[in-house]
Amino acid sequence: MVAEPSFKRYPRHAGVWKMLTASVCVALLACLHAQELRGHISVILLGATGDLARKYLWQGLFQLYLDEAGKGHSFRFHGAALTTTEQGQEVIAKVLESLSCPRDTAPARCAELKDQFQQLSEYRRLKTAEDYLALSKDIEAWVQREGLREAGRVFYFSVPPFAYADIARNINSSCRPGPGAWLRVALEKPFGHDHRSAQQLATELGSFFQEDEMYRVDHYLGKQVVAQILPFRDQNREALDGLWSRHHVDRVEIIMKETVDAGGRTSFYEEYGVIRDVLQNHLTEILTLVAMELPRNVSSSEAVLQHKLQAFRALRGLQKGSAVLGQYQAYSEQVRRELQKPDGFHSLTPTFAGVLVHIDNLRWEGVPFILMSGKALDERVSYVRILFKNQACCVQSEKHWVPDQSRCLPQQIVFYIGHGELGSPAVLVSRNLFRPSLPSASWQEVAGRPGLHLFGRPLSDYYAYSPVREQDAYSILISHIFHHRKDSFITTENLLASWVFWTPLLDSLAHEVPRLYPGGAENGRLLDFEFSGNSLAFSQQPLEQLVPGPGSGPTPSDFQVLRAKYRESPLISAWPEELIAKLADDIEATAVQAVRRFGKFHLALSGGSSPIALFQQLATGHYGFPWAHTHLWLADERCVPLWDPESNFQGLQAHLLQHVRVPYYNIHPMPVHLRQRLCAEEDRGAQVYAEEISALVANSSFDLVLLGMGTDGHTASLFPQSPTGLDGEQLVVLTKSPFRPYQRMSLSLPLINRARKVAVLVMGRMKREIAVLVSRVGHEPRKWPISGVLPDSGQLVWYMDYEAFLG
Repeated sequence: MVAEPSFKRYPRHAGVWKMLTASVCVALLACLHAQELRGHISVILLGATGDLARKYLWQGLFQLYLDEAGKGHSFRFHGAALTTTEQGQEVIAKVLESLSCPRDTAPARCAELKDQFQQLSEYRRLKTAEDYLALSKDIEAWVQREGLREAGRVFYFSVPPFAYADIARNINSSCRPGPGAWLRVALEKPFGHDHRSAQQLATELGSFFQEDEMYRVDHYLGKQVVAQILPFRDQNREALDGLWSRHHVDRVEIIMKETVDAGGRTSFYEEYGVIRDVLQNHLTEILTLVAMELPRNVSSSEAVLQHKLQAFRALRGLQKGSAVLGQYQAYSEQVRRELQKPDGFHSLTPTFAGVLVHIDNLRWEGVPFILMSGKALDERVSYVRILFKNQACCVQSEKHWVPDQSRCLPQQIVFYIGHGELGSPAVLVSRNLFRPSLPSASWQEVAGRPGLHLFGRPLSDYYAYSPVREQDAYSILISHIFHHRKDSFITTENLLASWVFWTPLLDSLAHEVPRLYPGGAENGRLLDFEFSGNSLAFSQQPLEQLVPGPGSGPTPSDFQVLRAKYRESPLISAWPEELIAKLADDIEATAVQAVRRFGKFHLALSGGSSPIALFQQLATGHYGFPWAHTHLWLADERCVPLWDPESNFQGLQAHLLQHVRVPYYNIHPMPVHLRQRLCAEEDRGAQVYAEEISALVANSSFDLVLLGMGTDGHTASLFPQSPTGLDGEQLVVLTKSPFRPYQRMSLSLPLINRARKVAVLVMGRMKREIAVLVSRVGHEPRKWPISGVLPDSGQLVWYMDYEAFLG
């Protein structure tokens, strides 16, 4: 006879048996869970002896070990580089000895933890595919010997980007973990030099790694205050919903200032400069966190990415006038010394930049976002500052204002990233706005500090919160890589969207001469800038900025470029050879940008003797010019046959067209010679040319019009005391010249002013008198037609040689 189960024979104990069974199940599940977690992780730090690794990454890996080692994981840390084993081991030993524990760790315990970490860390040389295969076999042997399960491998690329492809190939072919284990690859910036190179690098890496395996590191996203921007906006939705828009925000400032110069990094800086080093990545990422629409779930990396991409799509395109550039005056000497450049070398690389950004959507339309960074400045500080409009008017004097009530006090939210007067990360909210909500477990109110002022107000005017425990950005990001948190990293889509935005501006600024500044407190107001509309400009306009040319003698011929203002527009002045070279460079840069954006470049050229040197320069020194996509038009023409030596087209043909390969159907001479007649009204030559312009040039807006200025103030073939072509709707007109040949055809002034850019070239001592006169007159095109040249929405730049400008 089979005995009945005991819980049936003793029903009064059934509940006990159920509890016991449940406890056993829970214990079994816990054991299984612990077994599942007990995985082995290999961390391979490539470039382990480099500066970044020594300063931050080994400390971050040690922090990872402290945080995770007691949770069922086992670790080994492999430092790798190209240096010999003996040298590498010596460097790593010194680095590991210098590691620090959290402040609340007892010294004896810290020494014990450091010893454990050192026992798990090794150095090895990784160079060939065989080296990577040997590493993989060593990892597999270790896991098998210790009776572990391999959970995954982390490769941290702290190496130059040119090495990425070879390393990625070796990892993919020889060092991937086996089935069931993950691979994670951390990549340090820079991620390309422009959109094209970033796309190429992304394609190369994408052939070896999946998107989910790549973690592009922007260490600013690991800074505690930056990481708090989205959670802050989320936790304070109720208060911010009515404030976070163009109706209430006056402007947004995103700032990173440094006191150090580029010494020791000039090789990197010569290739990248401050915009690529800081603005294109760190500050742009912060911009999107502030400006993006807030997703319902800010913890969803996919939702955050999609909203960031929407913010990128709303960014208004940048123009050359959107930025101001500066260069620490000792920088060129540093470059000459570190890179063994000749004595006459002068760098155009900016070490300071301010950029004005606008966002074309309903939330932010018209709100200026100012991005600024520089080296050798007066202080080290980084912050994001949202300033709100203040339309209150308080009757009582300021001494009676109550900080948390008066509407007349400045209203702002500041994400204080670090350093500066405060010295630590913080979130600041004006007391007259609202009391913010932050997670109390990780953020605490800042203790009062009498006498400390931030942004013009005492600290007591703010609700101020700082992290309970300050953490290094790299430690945070390494932890996020381990936990597969993708929201703190740059995806391929995110990266390429940023380069699409920045590349046109970088191209347009490639040949700009930055303003020199002495550094530190001596900068004074030299780098202050102001914005109006879409443009930025330095507040102080020096009369001239001289850039030394080749040679050591301090003679006038040693100065290449003088920059100032002429008729409230930019002026570039130099000796003739340098001036023509500068103008040719600018035309090429404009052409490249236009072809990249629109697929074609429409250039209208004026006649006369001055442009001949320019044509020769373009023909012989600009092999990268996109001639195949360039349309050439004439700004004016003499009414003579096209083969006549006095024909403007003949000059263009002789000095430029016969030397470059422009498709014949892209060349548009003015139809001054129709039916064997010259400029006959009834032949409608002007109307024919106008119709051709309307058909081929979008909005009849040339990308660039090159003009001259006559000794009587005429430009193109628009002459004083003649109303023809100075106003009205005609695009092309017939005019009368006071000089032979008397009949002319010319673009009208309204058509010229539709151009995206107008360049006026003025050369020779004979132009000195008219240059002085025109500098003083207002808008009087009937007396001086050149005074009517002012593009409606484009840019006017004057190119004037020293004889015309200085006499």
